[in-house]
Amino acid sequence: MAKVLILHTGGTIGMTATENGYQPDGEYFRRAIHHMDSLKAKGMPEWDFMETDPLLDSSRMSVAEWNSIGSLIAGHYNDYSGFVILHGTDTMAYTASALSFMLKGLDKPVILTGSQIPLCETRSDGRDNLITSLIIAGEAKVREVCIYFGGHLLRGNRATKFSADGMQAFISPNYPDLATAGIAIRYNMAAIDNEEKGEFSCRPFENIPIGILKVFPGIQFSLFAKLVCHTLKGIVLETFGSGNLPDDEGILLPMLKEAEKNGAVVTVCSQCPQATVNMHAYEAGSVLREAGAVSGCDMTSEAAVAKLYYLFSTCRDTAEIKQYMEKNIRGELHEN
Repeated sequence: MAKVLILHTGGTIGMTATENGYQPDGEYFRRAIHHMDSLKAKGMPEWDFMETDPLLDSSRMSVAEWNSIGSLIAGHYNDYSGFVILHGTDTMAYTASALSFMLKGLDKPVILTGSQIPLCETRSDGRDNLITSLIIAGEAKVREVCIYFGGHLLRGNRATKFSADGMQAFISPNYPDLATAGIAIRYNMAAIDNEEKGEFSCRPFENIPIGILKVFPGIQFSLFAKLVCHTLKGIVLETFGSGNLPDDEGILLPMLKEAEKNGAVVTVCSQCPQATVNMHAYEAGSVLREAGAVSGCDMTSEAAVAKLYYLFSTCRDTAEIKQYMEKNIRGELHEN
């Protein structure tokens, strides 16, 4: 019989109300799930429960927490047929993207889920999210990092948070759902990664200085020169449309060239959730390719950030990093 590890890292699903607002409450949550009869019903996989210390609001997640979660999965990889990670929604897409790169050769389901309303509340969406995630992890028809939320199973490094108060908090704008859960769970087998996997390994990330710069009309690029040229190693540049920029008055090109000379990698993503970057389509975007930037294709910014962390932690030099940023390595992009 399938056996799944539930790993509670924090987030709304396990919070209770206090005078200062909702806060993680591990003691309440442990009691609650061990008394949920539906988790012990016929057809449910066996499961064990573990929690990280401290439990965190996901806005406080960092590279250190990603490494800890990845190491816990790796340490128990041979003990379980799947994993369910309970996590706050604010940074769930970042963590899912990070784990997708960190866990090379993953051949088991790792499902991240949580809730918009705490489990302690009557209308909590956490019950269905947890129950369905356990079933999906136990069935093991997906062998990758995913997010399950509000009836939809999404590839983890293709997901982005869409709503702060809707029950369907996540979307996958550039890749189809892996499954939908109605009366039955219907898997989209054509979208699921069924390729032969290599040997499993976990590669923790180094805490490289990485940043996101979102352009806007009237942006003064000179204000960011020191940060871009001398501080950051990885830069996700969120442009308009398919890779367009406002008029930079000749400032951006030398900035990016200086950053490249200092070992930085600039990856161009779009501010549009549903888009593919094409830096050759318009003159305004071609300046980026001339300056040494690479295309993020149709990656989310969350995936681009996680991929930069991974590649800076594994590659020999920036030329290799730039090469792999434009290649699909975990199902995170369609290559141009």
